[in-house]
Amino acid sequence: MKMNQELNQDCALIALDWGTSSLRCYRFDGSGQVVERRAHPWGIMNLPAVGHGEDAQAPYRAALEAACADWLKAAPAAPLIAAGMVGSKQGWREAAYLNVPLAPALIGRQLTEVDTGLGRPLWIVPGLLEQGTLPNVMRGEETQVIGALQTRQERELLIGLPGTHSKWVRVLEGRIAHFDTFMTGEVYGALCAHTILGRTMHKPEVADDEAFLRGAGVAKSEQGQSGVLSNIFSSRTLGLTGALAAEAQPDYLSGLLIGHEIAALKRLYPSTPDIVLIGDPGLCRRYQLALDLYGLGPASQADAATETGLWILAQHAGLLA
Repeated sequence: MKMNQELNQDCALIALDWGTSSLRCYRFDGSGQVVERRAHPWGIMNLPAVGHGEDAQAPYRAALEAACADWLKAAPAAPLIAAGMVGSKQGWREAAYLNVPLAPALIGRQLTEVDTGLGRPLWIVPGLLEQGTLPNVMRGEETQVIGALQTRQERELLIGLPGTHSKWVRVLEGRIAHFDTFMTGEVYGALCAHTILGRTMHKPEVADDEAFLRGAGVAKSEQGQSGVLSNIFSSRTLGLTGALAAEAQPDYLSGLLIGHEIAALKRLYPSTPDIVLIGDPGLCRRYQLALDLYGLGPASQADAATETGLWILAQHAGLLA
């Protein structure tokens, strides 16, 4: 009983970062500090099994209960908010996209309510859509951007979110003005695992910065003008001719792909605004190396952007007392 009372007193918000492959849970106190974190493998594509005859929402309820049933029981009045792919067409309930450009505060006022069947609703954060000849979408990253903006007042920012599908978000006068997506991480994984390039590679024991910068340098060079589809084959040919060790090939290819991504940014933003990176520190470090090579650094890194963004969105939604 004492433990439940302590949890109740120390739980102003339960927030979820619910993606394709994982579920991360945050318990906030009344000051907006995260007092407990949990991580589980129950992304929307890997939900717990439920009995036959259950409704389509049952796997989501099962995941939520398994992840934080004690929080829910001990703090019955704490609101529940989630961001990420849980709000996609394949998720618990689709949270419609909001059109860019927009002010971040508007996102928190457009949450989608879901009846969880667990005594309180779940409020899902919408994704963002940029209309155009080639439309662009994000879902989950908008929450990280809001978290990163909490302590930044620059007139113009370029926020990078490296990953499977890297996002680059332009923020102008406090508004999310534009964003681009680069499938760099997914393409890298596919090339290594499912093409002939991977046949000559050996995974290195430690990251090879020299090989990475060599690849990024090719993307920046005259040879890079032939394009990424031409350049990537050099990962194999340099190996065949003895000019690139098998252990160096993965980092060389990574540098090539990230280098071409940064080269595109250089063209899009000739006068570069201040840059902020959000994500895995090791991956952000690689992007910083490439940015420096192109004269676009230094970039700062936003810590705890997801949880900060979830708290701010709950405030904007009026969920907090």
